Amino acid sequence: MHSGRIVFAQLLDFVPRFEFNKCVRRYRGNRRVRKFSCFDQFLSMTFAQLTGRESLRDIETCLRAMQTKLYHAGFRGRVSRNTLAKANEKRDARIYADFAQALIRTARRLYAGDDFGVELDYIAYVLDSTLIKLCLSLFPWARYRKRKGAIKMHTLMDLRGSIPCVIRITHGKASDVSILDTLPIEPGAFYIMDRGYVDFGRLRRINESGAFFVVRAKSNFKYARRSYRHVAKSTGLRSDQTVVLKDPNTAPKYPGTLRRVSYVDAETRKRLVFLTNHFGLPALSIADLYHCRWQVELFFKWIKQHLRIKSFFGTSLNALTTQIWIAISVYVLVAIVKKELNIDRKLIEILQILSITLFHHVDMYQVLTETSLQNTKRDSHNQLSLFDF
Repeated sequence: MHSGRIVFAQLLDFVPRFEFNKCVRRYRGNRRVRKFSCFDQFLSMTFAQLTGRESLRDIETCLRAMQTKLYHAGFRGRVSRNTLAKANEKRDARIYADFAQALIRTARRLYAGDDFGVELDYIAYVLDSTLIKLCLSLFPWARYRKRKGAIKMHTLMDLRGSIPCVIRITHGKASDVSILDTLPIEPGAFYIMDRGYVDFGRLRRINESGAFFVVRAKSNFKYARRSYRHVAKSTGLRSDQTVVLKDPNTAPKYPGTLRRVSYVDAETRKRLVFLTNHFGLPALSIADLYHCRWQVELFFKWIKQHLRIKSFFGTSLNALTTQIWIAISVYVLVAIVKKELNIDRKLIEILQILSITLFHHVDMYQVLTETSLQNTKRDSHNQLSLFDF
């Protein structure tokens, strides 16, 4: 893999150029472009994500300092802050959204057999959203409060590998539960959600689609018990009941039965109540599934702290969306590299190593795994001579 190439070039071996070019042609991204192509834009933004650049000038200065190595990294156009700003402003962000989806499909295949801590024969997804705050003076179109701006990133994550499958970027005022109206429901899959997604009309749609849900109940949930099952309270479980809705306003929206599981968290001593339409799993597995919901919280924390979606390289919605999708692409690309090379490190550790070795002439696998290459055969100066003169 090495052959004297820089780490950035070795990393790009995992980028499917054919898929990228298909996305560019689909939206005519290189139309009337002479020097700075969509791939140059992608490389510049990927460099910014991996090395933690703070501004367009920062990107330009650092890349020009590596001018002699840019061609070998894949750059074909000259990088300048004005050219990059214009590309982020004008080029269709759907190019990078579609390419991120292509990387996601690859990553999901690689992580399909991974265990996420719960014995389950079904695919399990976690649905949640996070608010990305914006400066209102720079993003006046994103007014969220009187003096604040924000957008919301809705994410559906596959628990096998913690890979985001579906991402929707909406206005900050959009409700969390509204994403369920456009979300494709996969029969036989589990959807794990917080109590912000409790809408019995929408939960009924999941049930009628042949899928299952695990959602945390609200404190004012009104129900009537139909039956119950004994639980081992030493495990933290408090009850396992079959219930129906009692509130006359919500009961018509979900006329069927629900399973209500009550559980006390051992660490926080907080009582949590879950609702599900699956009656076959052990009650403790329902609680464990909900506990896996924190994987998406860790993803939000990871991408906000370690990738650049707080310092934006443009003020339009298209520029902002482009940057978020390229950040997602970098996250998934690092996950692909981790799996393909069988690297036993956390994603954050891989990112930290790449951030300081991107333009070094070293073997990427050796750097990421700390594998010593000193076992190769070399001439020993202590070797006795065959011929004694």
